Amino acid sequence: MDLGIAGKWALVCAASKGLGKGCAQALAAEGVNVVITARGAQALEATAAEIRIAHPHVEVVAVAGDITTPEGRVAALAACPKVDILVNNAGGPPPGDFRDWDRSDWIKALDANMLTPIELMKAVVDPMMSRGFGRIVNITSGAVKAPIDILGLSNGARSGLTGFVAGLARKTVAKNVTINNLLPGPFDTDRLAATMKGAAESSGKPLAEVMAQRAAQNPARRFGTAAEFGAACAFLCSAHAGFITGQNLLMDGGAYPGTF
Repeated sequence: MDLGIAGKWALVCAASKGLGKGCAQALAAEGVNVVITARGAQALEATAAEIRIAHPHVEVVAVAGDITTPEGRVAALAACPKVDILVNNAGGPPPGDFRDWDRSDWIKALDANMLTPIELMKAVVDPMMSRGFGRIVNITSGAVKAPIDILGLSNGARSGLTGFVAGLARKTVAKNVTINNLLPGPFDTDRLAATMKGAAESSGKPLAEVMAQRAAQNPARRFGTAAEFGAACAFLCSAHAGFITGQNLLMDGGAYPGTF
């Protein structure tokens, strides 16, 4: 299927690795020019080079910086001639007990996982509507659908973003600007590996055993891949997805047990 977005420009956040990288790769494969951002310059440049080799027909611009800061957002937006597609993404806050978090911990989580996406949407949504095309995808978390007790910071911040998007998405769709959220469950990323490493160390079990047990707990009996996550993102960004907005697409291999 031709997604009808060749020649568009996308800004993809936290795209040096993991799910953000998967999204950037999938969009580039569809002929979309990409501006990718991340804090780590070395990994970001390596990803940019990888995409250029795989898809020499598209433009790839790498902007190292912290997207959760005003300076990082200004630099990323300035590097994109026009933002037709925005993929919001940022690393989740650390796990823990809410009794140990102070106000600064909450503000940091809100800045990264709620306020930064809102600021970026604020910067691009009106130009998108004036051009009659725009696609915004926010990478949130399966914890929005089924909260995880030790991820209270993420539960709160991402749920706030979800509520905001539910209202805004209904105001932009008449101008062919859609806003949706992708909710990942267990995907084979560095973040998952770090979490599993901690679990292995605390249990005294080999990492491979802990990973295998965790994968076996999922109905799909495996972890998701960044490539399939990116493919779902690319479809939501396509010309064919103009009637899908304000939705929360859960990608978790069937782990969520509910009907709705």
